[in-house]
Amino acid sequence: MTASPLICVVDDDDAVRISLEGLLRSLGHRVQTFGSAVDFLGSEARGLADCVISDLQMPGMTGIEMKEAMVAGGSETPVILITAFADDAQKRRAEQAGVTCFLPKPFVGETLIDCLKRALPS
Repeated sequence: MTASPLICVVDDDDAVRISLEGLLRSLGHRVQTFGSAVDFLGSEARGLADCVISDLQMPGMTGIEMKEAMVAGGSETPVILITAFADDAQKRRAEQAGVTCFLPKPFVGETLIDCLKRALPS
């Protein structure tokens, strides 16, 4: 039996982390949460995650900067970015960094699930 995918949630907002964790666990995923990109990048989970869902705007390091650091370190882990501050320039930068999905808040669970289906191997 294959282990369920490990999804890492990176967001400085406790409520968002808790909400996403509940949704993802209800879908059968393993979940690990982090309050910052720096915390995630310094963790063992960085090398174990099957997908990362991250806020765009966080203190210390943005979600795009986190994805760029992951790529620079050789990681191909898919990243889904969520943000309350979506604009075309941020979306283009996220796409250039290799982000799998760029979701403006608020979003519905089905939209996130669609992004996860694209990000995770069948």
